[in-house]
Amino acid sequence: MKLYFAPLACSLATRIAFYEAGAEASYVEVDLKAKRTEGGADYRAIHPLGFVPALELEGGEILTENAAILQLVADRFPNAELAPRDPLGRARLQQWLGFIGSELHKAVYMPLMDKTAAAEVKAYALAGAGARLGWVAARLEAREFLLDRFSVADAYLFAVLNWSVVTPIDLKSWPAIAAYHARLHERPSVARAFAEERERYSLEQARRAKAAGALEAPAPAV
Repeated sequence: MKLYFAPLACSLATRIAFYEAGAEASYVEVDLKAKRTEGGADYRAIHPLGFVPALELEGGEILTENAAILQLVADRFPNAELAPRDPLGRARLQQWLGFIGSELHKAVYMPLMDKTAAAEVKAYALAGAGARLGWVAARLEAREFLLDRFSVADAYLFAVLNWSVVTPIDLKSWPAIAAYHARLHERPSVARAFAEERERYSLEQARRAKAAGALEAPAPAV
């Protein structure tokens, strides 16, 4: 399988899931601004909307959307126990994947990180963050993970909570979440995935800064 990702984007969750499962996969970095892969190909030929993640399966079929990809990875590698197998447990997993994707990822963090979003939009997103994160914190008060054991929902939530550092959200306001996030940082699969993508992110930012500097530099005298 081939994962199309952007450093420290929500696609980080799938990398964590692969590492947790000890699964082999290849990884192709995507420039989300240029909509190009690291090889220069037009990423919209893979995903017309230009979003990550996208997962290319062995036969060439493309699967998109984080919740779908994460559940497929969990099902492909059942020995890793990244998803419950009983109906209620699976429904609980889908509940958390849906909540993280819609109520945190899209409703809270994306508006706060969007440089083009109006101040009113950011204020609205921030106003709704407290209740949503409070609900998560209540779940984690006496639990190590969202479900009975580490699951793909934890991988997704970790990826989203990372974005707090570039928003006004301070996870210390919810001690249970802050402790949970710190615990996950120490998990080998999470630590490896995060370190690798943080390095790629730093390189990407350096390239963009260099390119911006070149554009702003005065033309040489002839």
